[in-house]
Amino acid sequence: MDGAERERIPGGPAAAARDPQLFEAFYRRHVDAVLRFVARRVDDPHTAADLTAEIFLAVLDSAHTYRPRLGSETAWLYGIARNVVSSERRRVAREAERDLRLSGRRLLEADDIARLEDKLDAESPGRRVLAALAKLPEGERAVMELIAVDQLTVTETAAALGIRQVTARVRLHRARKALRGEADAKAEGDFEAAAESKVEAESRAVETPDASLLYVIRGEA
Repeated sequence: MDGAERERIPGGPAAAARDPQLFEAFYRRHVDAVLRFVARRVDDPHTAADLTAEIFLAVLDSAHTYRPRLGSETAWLYGIARNVVSSERRRVAREAERDLRLSGRRLLEADDIARLEDKLDAESPGRRVLAALAKLPEGERAVMELIAVDQLTVTETAAALGIRQVTARVRLHRARKALRGEADAKAEGDFEAAAESKVEAESRAVETPDASLLYVIRGEA
């Protein structure tokens, strides 16, 4: 648990939602974690800034739902953030013209863009891992995202998704099994391709499975 969680505001998010000063402190305490979460899922600084702001606006409406016994404030925030990001993806998919989004976007200062681009660059490995999870069923992908990419515990993941811990563990097991099968199939395919050409096989080693897949299937819950 990081320093932000050890120094929770008395009364938690509910108190922060009622007091502008407490909310500012709550925002400063968690904004970096939320921005990193968003940066693992989008690659545009303006979108990252907009979604981060929307997440904290959603906190004001959802503050009363936080239950400390179910997990950390960060895990709870990730649950809200996931809903906001998913809603944004659905909204973009429905739009016929991308210009509609651009026209309503607030302008960022050069320093803001540079800072956000640094965050996006730092989280690019996370976006590659998320891409590797794209073929998983929605429920299994959601659990694997929060555990393998966002580093939540099984307990916190269950709380963020509103499911039982045993359900989260089952989905995690299924996801890892599927990814191990995909990685093994890729390795076997690479071996067979290399065997078809002795010259090529002698000049290069058989490729290993995608590093992002290896990252997410390592270990057991």
